[in-house]
Amino acid sequence: MNQFLRPFLELTVILPGMFLAYLPVSSYLRQKPLKLTAWLFPLLLGLCISGGFLSCFFQISTLPVLFLLLPLLLFLYHKTLRISIWKSGSIFLAVCAVFACLNSLSRAVNAITTANLNLTENELWFQTKSGLFYNAICLSFALATWYPASHAAKNMIDDENFARTWYIFWILPLTFIGLNLFMVPRYRNTLYTGRILHGYIVISLVLLAILVLFYAMFLLMADSLNRNARLQQENHFLSLQQARYDNLRAAIEEARQARHDIRHHFLQLSVLAENGDLEKIKEYLSHAASKIPNSDLHFCENQAVDSVLGYYSALTKRENIPFQAKIDLPPRLAIDEIDLCLVLSNLLENALEASQKTNVARRKIDVMICLHHTRLLLIQVTNAFDGNIEQKNAVFQSSKRPGNGIGIQSVRHIAEKNGGGSSFTYEDGKFEAKVMLRTDEKSAV
Repeated sequence: MNQFLRPFLELTVILPGMFLAYLPVSSYLRQKPLKLTAWLFPLLLGLCISGGFLSCFFQISTLPVLFLLLPLLLFLYHKTLRISIWKSGSIFLAVCAVFACLNSLSRAVNAITTANLNLTENELWFQTKSGLFYNAICLSFALATWYPASHAAKNMIDDENFARTWYIFWILPLTFIGLNLFMVPRYRNTLYTGRILHGYIVISLVLLAILVLFYAMFLLMADSLNRNARLQQENHFLSLQQARYDNLRAAIEEARQARHDIRHHFLQLSVLAENGDLEKIKEYLSHAASKIPNSDLHFCENQAVDSVLGYYSALTKRENIPFQAKIDLPPRLAIDEIDLCLVLSNLLENALEASQKTNVARRKIDVMICLHHTRLLLIQVTNAFDGNIEQKNAVFQSSKRPGNGIGIQSVRHIAEKNGGGSSFTYEDGKFEAKVMLRTDEKSAV
């Protein structure tokens, strides 16, 4: 029984490892946490038991068994998440790197235990006490990093400004995994030498400390990038509000001037009426009406949405593009206003650019925004377009430069992060974007 228990204990660290890997991506699960745990935990436990049995039956170390299990675990991990393989793979390798350092430390503890038992033969697996220590230290590390993994690391994953870093981040944990494998002595008896054992312990601790330090630096860098991007978004939002304010001020000034001229219009109309010249009265009224500003100064009670719509309404008017908006929103929404404005701005920006390239007779932009059962915010933007729309791997290509379009990708990411959804369809010269965002009733005031 003890022969089977020892390799089994070496493999059961997979459980706290997978637990730690899922902490920063809990909002990207394809299934509910309880449902995922219900089938994944027994499966992982079964893999650990099977791996321990194979190691014991063939009298081999757990390392080759682990190398066979890790690709399967990575496949399961990625398929249960709604993120790219670069992110899921990097997170998985990051956890493996930490546990590789803990494995080296446990190997040193096992050497001390074996020396105290006067066992100098080349053992295949950790002693039972060392296996328990290995599991305990891995579980303790997972619990200790629970908060930073589920908060700071989660922010790094959510941050799209950090997206390109994931293409190279995997190199760091893979390097530390290689260093720890390189440290494994060919013969375990080598560790019984006092100086080598002490040096092995120190190197294991130093590698773990350096790895944690590197992870902390990446978290700080991601937080800095996220704050800078947030400030840029807020500045963009303020610029929209400023433009909206300038448009409103100009329209109010025009209305004030028109009201000032009404008295003179009445005097002129009175003279024409006394003369009984009906045709001149009609002509005069038509001419005067054309000078009265006809601007939709107010779309809804929500100031954030109203500012964005007002800004793009002015742009479409300047380009002679018909703009129609049906908005039914309360003054306050239990949703991140920056995200909402980014979604609306991206959709309207794309619609405006497509309309500018469309035949003048077909130009039109329709916007519809409303709340559905107070829990869902529905946004629909429809516009005409001429030409072809290109997609590659279900990703819209940019019409301004080679590569993927950024606007629609940003809308999709915000919708997924919010727990909502988005769809984009185009047919018969009409492009329709539908976005659903979830509101948080608890944060509503």
